[in-house]
Amino acid sequence: MTLEEFEKETAAALERLPPEWRARLENVVVTVAARPTAAQERRFGRGLLGLYEGVPLPERAQGYSGAMPDKITLFKDNLEAGCRNAAGLRRAVRHTVMHELAHYFGMTDEELKEKGLY
Repeated sequence: MTLEEFEKETAAALERLPPEWRARLENVVVTVAARPTAAQERRFGRGLLGLYEGVPLPERAQGYSGAMPDKITLFKDNLEAGCRNAAGLRRAVRHTVMHELAHYFGMTDEELKEKGLY
């Protein structure tokens, strides 16, 4: 899959989000990269599928205004490596988008595991 096709698949996953999630998205951008940077791999591991960078919604206080957008990055090569076909990749992209957005909404990896969402 080309990077452009992967970006379209990511956009489609965002369009299919539950309406209540889409309505709460504020000051966040979703991007695609071929793979994590060396620094990201050192910090989070080589198989990183997605990364949320920012201030989760529950932690934003009055002084938050004017901040740069939070950023969610999906890593194309790592996602593709774990999938056998296009349908599997679509599921993996959607799952990763939802996982990273859960962090945006303030959920930790531990909470995701407790709720069976990880």
